[in-house]
Amino acid sequence: MRLDELDYSLPPELIAQVPVEPRDAARLLVVRGEGACLACDDRTFSDLPGLLRAGDVLVRNDTRVVPARARFRKPTGGRVELLFLERVADPKPGSAEGVEEIWEALVRGRLRAGETLRSEAAPDELAVRVEASLGEGRYRVRPVGAAVEPLVALLDRYGETPLPPYIRTALADPERYQTVFARPRGSAAAPTAGLHFTAGLDAALAATGVTIEHLTLHVGLATFRPVTAARLEDHPLHDEPFVVDRAALRRIAAARADGRRLVAVGTTMVRLLEELGAAGLLDPASSGGHAAGVAANGGPPLVGRTGLFITPGHRFVAIDGLITNFHLPRTSLLALVMAFCGVEETRRIYAHAIAARYRFYSFGDAMLAFRATAP
Repeated sequence: MRLDELDYSLPPELIAQVPVEPRDAARLLVVRGEGACLACDDRTFSDLPGLLRAGDVLVRNDTRVVPARARFRKPTGGRVELLFLERVADPKPGSAEGVEEIWEALVRGRLRAGETLRSEAAPDELAVRVEASLGEGRYRVRPVGAAVEPLVALLDRYGETPLPPYIRTALADPERYQTVFARPRGSAAAPTAGLHFTAGLDAALAATGVTIEHLTLHVGLATFRPVTAARLEDHPLHDEPFVVDRAALRRIAAARADGRRLVAVGTTMVRLLEELGAAGLLDPASSGGHAAGVAANGGPPLVGRTGLFITPGHRFVAIDGLITNFHLPRTSLLALVMAFCGVEETRRIYAHAIAARYRFYSFGDAMLAFRATAP
């Protein structure tokens, strides 16, 4: 697939700068059918309980965003901005420096291995030493300084909410870039399809017989990095860490076995569920260490990473439905939507959304679609 096939023209005023209030007042484009029978229905996100049916299972990403952006000064005095993506390693056992953290960070600016960067907000408390360049603007850095604290604790005090660069309006309440169900910390960006849910909407969904499950995929570089290769297949997709509660996995597998529909909330959950499904981990009939069998016995969470790159032609094995926001052109996220809805169908959906003046991207509106073969 060529990169220009992931392109479309969006009027800049449709890029949402602030979230709507209340959360579930966002618009919802409901997509039905395929091909010539494709139909788009303009609704509101609060209508969701009436658009699903008893027995459906919504699977949401409960990751919490870390205030992972921070501004530093180089030894020369030059300014540089770091986006801390994830903790990647500790020194080898027996290291003279003990158990210090090593992080991967995305950097605006060029760094040299060995130099120490000091936070503009707290130069004595928050500082990092550059360990190595990983390419593509990524570096490994090690926190140093007087404070003996985890980096996330320092970022809580001195970091900033890592809003995407197309959002130029300051966020009055940082919690508005968190889902109301966010729990484990670890993401550098929000799973934005989940931003539309409220406690009241969850109660209404439960009253209609819709079940909600939570899994964790920490959102990192893979999710928001634009495609730069001329061909989509040549784009390197970085993997991201996940944590799956075994009891939740068992319930999801049982729901699938009962013929109930799985609806992924957000592209991150599509990737995770499809990863688990392809590995046989959502098959209750699987045996010998497959997760459905293991989950029935309890035990610690299932921990791993996924680098699954879903592009047109992907055969979906886990999900029946998708709730997602409208994505930037030339991104792996748009390619995933095309894989699920169809390439031409997605172009028609986006053309409808633009003509109907939907709000786009992280703080924008959402769409709901089901596979034509969904039960």
